[in-house]
Amino acid sequence: MEVSRHHSRSRKRSPQLVQSWKQEENQFFFYCPETILLVTICDAHILRFRFCPEGWFEDDFSYALPEEKVEVPDHLNFELQEVDGQYHLITSKLTCKITKSLHISIFNANGVLISEDERGFHWERHPTLGGNIVYSSKKIQEQENFYGLGDKPERFNLRGLRFENWGSDTYGFEKTSDPLYKNIPFFMGLHHGLGYGIFFDNSFRTRFDFGHERSDVCSFWSKGGEMNYYFIYGPNLINVVEGYAQITGKPEMPPMWALGYHQSKWSYYPEETVKSIGKELREYQIPCDALHIDIDYMDGFRCFTWDHTRFPDPRRMIAEMENEGFKTVVILDPGIKIDREYFAYKEGIENGYFCRRADGPLMQGNVWPGMCHFPDFTSPEVREWWAGLFEEFMKSGVHGVWNDMNEPALIDDGTFPQDTRHAYDGHYCSHRKAHNVYGMQMSRATYHGLKKNSFPRRPFALTRSTYAGGQRYAAVWTGDNLASWEHLWIANIQCQRLSISGFSFVGSDIGGFIGECKGELYTRWMQMAAFHPFFRTHSSGDHGDQEPWSFGEPYTSAVRKAIALRYQLMPYVYSVFWRQVQEGTPMILPLCFIDQHDPETYYRMEEFGLGNHMVICPISREGADGRYVYLPEGQWFNYWTKEKSEGRQELWVDTTIDTFPFFIKAGTVLPQYPVQQYIGEKELEILDLHIYAIEGQLSSELYEDDGDYYDYAQGNYSTRVFSLLGTEGVLEIEQRRKGRFNSPYNQFRLVFHGLEFVPGAVKVDDEIFPADELLRGEDETLVMEVDKNFERLRILRLDKANS
Repeated sequence: MEVSRHHSRSRKRSPQLVQSWKQEENQFFFYCPETILLVTICDAHILRFRFCPEGWFEDDFSYALPEEKVEVPDHLNFELQEVDGQYHLITSKLTCKITKSLHISIFNANGVLISEDERGFHWERHPTLGGNIVYSSKKIQEQENFYGLGDKPERFNLRGLRFENWGSDTYGFEKTSDPLYKNIPFFMGLHHGLGYGIFFDNSFRTRFDFGHERSDVCSFWSKGGEMNYYFIYGPNLINVVEGYAQITGKPEMPPMWALGYHQSKWSYYPEETVKSIGKELREYQIPCDALHIDIDYMDGFRCFTWDHTRFPDPRRMIAEMENEGFKTVVILDPGIKIDREYFAYKEGIENGYFCRRADGPLMQGNVWPGMCHFPDFTSPEVREWWAGLFEEFMKSGVHGVWNDMNEPALIDDGTFPQDTRHAYDGHYCSHRKAHNVYGMQMSRATYHGLKKNSFPRRPFALTRSTYAGGQRYAAVWTGDNLASWEHLWIANIQCQRLSISGFSFVGSDIGGFIGECKGELYTRWMQMAAFHPFFRTHSSGDHGDQEPWSFGEPYTSAVRKAIALRYQLMPYVYSVFWRQVQEGTPMILPLCFIDQHDPETYYRMEEFGLGNHMVICPISREGADGRYVYLPEGQWFNYWTKEKSEGRQELWVDTTIDTFPFFIKAGTVLPQYPVQQYIGEKELEILDLHIYAIEGQLSSELYEDDGDYYDYAQGNYSTRVFSLLGTEGVLEIEQRRKGRFNSPYNQFRLVFHGLEFVPGAVKVDDEIFPADELLRGEDETLVMEVDKNFERLRILRLDKANS
């Protein structure tokens, strides 16, 4: 009998039948004898589900959501109908059907089933720690595919795999390593060409199964907290990510220099070494905007200090480097050295800012300074204190900060003990609940400290660990990777996955952090990373140098070419970032996000887009002189050869050491800067627009502001939308401009590619030019200068021009 009663107590439970319901504005409560389901209509395509097993809800609080409350849209219309013993919640885009046993099915406006519970919500008591283990299981639809979950290094399509989120310092991780540094409990499903997403907002250790245990069931669960998830309908996958950003927030525009090339190593010191790296970058004519200085700049690894033996006058050095076009970025870890003479330690002790164990003593852990205490970044008072420490620190002229070891990581013990206590913004808890948000809250405090003390300039913050919504505060990188061809492949997958998980400002340690990199690997990695928004070489330095010139020719020239290309493409990269700031649109796009109705894209992994107008495919095998590439729908121009190919086919692309598969979509108007050694080196007198002809129509956007200050937030920016229309014998460009930012140049230089007819004349607004006077080069490319504010330009075939 004892065994039987124990078995009964530990058995998973499901809700009983609904007895009643009520509505409060956009919220609907469904009451069972014990369990409550709360459904919130967030938007016509976004529903939130909260389950309470035992009749009362915890306080509704989440770090994933922006500090400012997201208002319910004014246009939102919805209703509840009772149909055949079910409850139907209806919006203009979705119908959510809820049975009396709280079984949930969601259909689109056309009545197509999008998501359906298997067992649905169920739970059991945690046998040792209290609270509930909460589960949700859903049926996998026919030929359904899954994507998302942040930095997982496995194959891109998650179908058949299983993962967990528990931020971990995974030095030298492998393709199958899990968990890793970041905790992003958001995934997407795609079936029948229709995309949706589920964001499981739970900061405990969460787990996800995409048909691994049972091939027809997708499930997610947590050993604590609440079953609280958002359902986001697309139907386009890009719209799903934009809906997720609507919930969790969007980043601000970074300073443009932060999108340039960064050079880093563990560690550049003393001052003479930092300056020599800058000098060599300029001598080799390798563009670079930022130098990173790792932990050895500190006095005994104490945060917010400088070792004045290695760096006698940081303010002078940083100013001198800035005169050469370099911004300085330094590292900060969370551990505060136990040292009675250390100001940060004393302030933390006096004010109770450090984490404590369950029975009272301060939590201690061993990291770089030795034994340390750790700020409780889940306390608003502690975050304010940490941000305030930047006031004096920033007087040295530092431009940006990167946060490391904030999973949080300990050298001997992995991470904090589970009984460590946290304020959690007034929702006091153990480390079980706070662990996955600790790094995010550190980056939040760092971001606010930088922003306050950099204003009116924009800050740059970088973090290794984070949680959903952390994109509001910092860029991310993929962690301590290896110098191997497999890790080049992994970096490609991770950056795609992070981008569609809300974190577009992402990159990897180019060439690998650990191990000895070779010239060919470094070159191919650099070519891929030139299309990742965060663009940095970083290495441990214990296996040889890893600067762009370290491997000699032909690699130095090929690396220089890749970095220079990034600077040429900067206005496009900056404009794609603006789309993320405005709409939450991911910058790096897997092929299935570009062409989700083509089943061939569902398992493609290496090709990716930067925005909608580019497709890149890295060379990821040693000694390769080319590779097969699959192009999505449309027509695509090889950037190097200008050869045009039809999409939805696989083709072989020849490469050399300084070229790689890179395609521009037909119809694109691509802005390009001249090559600069750093952002702002050259005053632009004219901006190049490369125009790729199309039979059909496509629009391109150019976003511009001053690149450094917050004036854009007050409306001092401009957008130019170029609509390209190609018909038989005519290519037409219309420009629509909005905004009040006045760019420094007055003219565009238009360079036309892929014209399939002999041009006879060009008409710009009301002025006509003979085309034969505008043809240049051996291939007779059409090139012309026009006023930057032209409204309409038409190229006419010779017979049409004569008529």
